[in-house]
Amino acid sequence: MGPSEIAELVRKNEELRHRVRFLEQKVQWLVKRVFGGGKGEKVDPAQLDLALEGIEGSVVAEESSEAEEAKPSPRPRRRGRKPLPPLKEEQVVMEPEEVLAAPDLWKKIGEERTEELDVEPARFMKRVFLRPKYVHRVDGRIVIAEAPARFMEKSIPGPGLLAQVMLDKYERHLPLYRQEQNYREEYGVEIPRQRMSDWLDRAAWEMGPIFRAMEQELFTGDYLQADETPIRFLDTKVLGKSLQGYMWTYGRPGGHVIFEWKTGRGEKEASERLKKFKGWLQTDGYAVYECVARGRPGIRLLSCWAHARRKFYEAKEEDPRKAAWFLKAIGRLYAVEARLREARAGPREREAARKTECPALLRRIHRAARWFQRRLLPQSLLGKAVNYALAEWEQLGRYLEDGRLEIDNNLIENAIRPTAIGKKNWLFIGHPDAGKKSAVIYSIIGSCRRAGIPVREYLVDVFKRLPNMKASEIEQLMPMRWAAERQKQAEATASAS
Repeated sequence: MGPSEIAELVRKNEELRHRVRFLEQKVQWLVKRVFGGGKGEKVDPAQLDLALEGIEGSVVAEESSEAEEAKPSPRPRRRGRKPLPPLKEEQVVMEPEEVLAAPDLWKKIGEERTEELDVEPARFMKRVFLRPKYVHRVDGRIVIAEAPARFMEKSIPGPGLLAQVMLDKYERHLPLYRQEQNYREEYGVEIPRQRMSDWLDRAAWEMGPIFRAMEQELFTGDYLQADETPIRFLDTKVLGKSLQGYMWTYGRPGGHVIFEWKTGRGEKEASERLKKFKGWLQTDGYAVYECVARGRPGIRLLSCWAHARRKFYEAKEEDPRKAAWFLKAIGRLYAVEARLREARAGPREREAARKTECPALLRRIHRAARWFQRRLLPQSLLGKAVNYALAEWEQLGRYLEDGRLEIDNNLIENAIRPTAIGKKNWLFIGHPDAGKKSAVIYSIIGSCRRAGIPVREYLVDVFKRLPNMKASEIEQLMPMRWAAERQKQAEATASAS
């Protein structure tokens, strides 16, 4: 065997070793993806301080001076426990037996206080509306008080019970069969799950006008964030298996969030929803939105830096040094956002600060990505991260153009999270039409969370007021309006006192 053949075998052996290492790292990443790594998208600070050593080209020369940064100081260890919030207090006074036997011989000089946090089970109550009838002694007329307007006529649930069932299912992700079991075993109350399902159907239908008012307000604006999440569903026409549906989600920072149930995830579904929309549309780079925007010049696409960063984080196990460099650079963009958020900067201040501080950072990331693109395997995790960032580059940088825009789509992802957690418990939607009910309820609850209002208090108030309201007054019950009115009342009460 000649020298050239030996050299060729050495070269092939090296390629195979590289390939095996790549596949091992990919398997490790998949295992963490499926079973969880437990630390989220966090990077060891030491890794963030690694420079791109040993890499040829101008990128290294330019970036090496910025590789050294002080490590963040460790978080101080928490000592003790937080004080209990203001609660109804029950005091138990424990007198010594000697004092009880002869109280006149003792003088109190102080006391020791020990706190205990306890809970009493919620109680069911039966509310009975009594309407006495009266007859006039002279003319014989009969009078009776008008029956109260109830959210569900000829049905048993009061506002509190209905809010409880709704929150247990859609906020705490407790399936109806578990609620049925809990009510029976803990309280001795029989409420069949089918009856609770009927209540939720009716409640979603009654709250439909609130949902449509939120929808109209959201889509008449000029900035939307959008995402979608898969949810399995059953169809009586297809026996023996579940099908794939999607909960499309739209929102705007500081505004309501809307869920829309669709059995598909194609251009048709997106086009139907966005046919009248004009303005900024922020997404994760899903190609369907590209197709929609291409046919509507009034839509300007905006991408999400969180998605780009996530891909570099996923590549960290495969190539720690290079991925950590990108994570560190993107982290500087987020540091600008954190500072502006802490200062409560308005749109003009945000736009000015971003245009001053971020262009140089973006140019550096772009230059490094272009340099690596020519040197990485396209199918490697880092190669995919780089290719994604470059494919979305123009749209990733557009958040600099308007101070109202966010750097990422995290707000809409946070709104979707309850559905992702919930479907692990209830697994699928029982019928395609049930998805519409869930969309209305998720929209109401998600918007309450955004408005920072107690959801139960809001729902009980809506269930009490909605039966007596005119169609022109429905907008008052939108969560953001409800929160503003509640704040106004609180301020008026504070100023009066």
